[in-house]
Amino acid sequence: MSRIRLNQEYRNKIANRMRVHLEQEPTQEKTKYDELKADQIELNDKAWNIAEQIVRKHYTLDDVAKARYLQDKFENVSTIAKDSCFHFHYIGQVEDRDYDNNPIMKEDNIEEHFDFRLNGAFEGSDSNSYSSDNSYGYALYRDELKAQDNCNPDILIEQDGKDHNPHRTKYVDANNKYLGDDDKGYGKEWNEKYQLDLIGREYCRDRSIACNQEQFQMLKEWKQAKGQFVMAHHKWIKSILDQMKEIKLGLKGYKYLDEAIELSTELGLNITDAEIVRTNSTGLTIYNPKNLADRIKGMKNKRVKTKAEKIAERLLYEQQQSVN
Repeated sequence: MSRIRLNQEYRNKIANRMRVHLEQEPTQEKTKYDELKADQIELNDKAWNIAEQIVRKHYTLDDVAKARYLQDKFENVSTIAKDSCFHFHYIGQVEDRDYDNNPIMKEDNIEEHFDFRLNGAFEGSDSNSYSSDNSYGYALYRDELKAQDNCNPDILIEQDGKDHNPHRTKYVDANNKYLGDDDKGYGKEWNEKYQLDLIGREYCRDRSIACNQEQFQMLKEWKQAKGQFVMAHHKWIKSILDQMKEIKLGLKGYKYLDEAIELSTELGLNITDAEIVRTNSTGLTIYNPKNLADRIKGMKNKRVKTKAEKIAERLLYEQQQSVN
């Protein structure tokens, strides 16, 4: 029986099947993402309870009710606004320099912005206090976005560093439209859950509310936890993209379908040539399917070696060199 030659259509089909397979593998990267995702609602609720305590100590429900009474009574009074982001501050110790440039500690006002909206900034994001970052929403609602034909929750990772790429813009716009904002979708549901009636202007940067250091640090930890979750999403998808890069390079080098099938089998995906053919330029280097599969497998479950492990490896290397 003659061997079936690979064409671009078959290569694309196999690559797509491999992408789905890699996303389903229970790797360390995926497990980390899943574990952190499961904690997000509870983390947000706990942080919100702290924020609400701080705000309500300053803007009591009684004060808000009085302000609302005046607003309802007089047409020229507009003082109540809903908000989901706040500036909190406390008086703490910060490092400074004296006249002789020696390090000293002094009291100062320590302030930070905390945004509970779905696209609110988190620790480690490039967003400043007043801009948004959609990475968190994409990571949290990844399954919902994946189920849509025109959405891609991994687009910011796939197009990292390509801010003005039309392909990226297309999917970012589609993602944002599906998730919604203050008026519709998941964004409306999320933002309505985390908002309070406040007295004053509607912009959070026009007011800073006092809290204690413990409350401030707990909210800082919440922002950090959000950032860790987004980073777990990034590392998981980046690992898959690295593997897919090798897979596509290998597929480009193969001439025959059975070579691609062997690679898929070595990577744990059992497909047949009939499946690929039925579902509707070669490279300079031909990759051995088993070797390429081993190389791709080595890209999973990465962890940073401890200092002790590095020292032990170095000592073993030096011992081997001395024997030689």
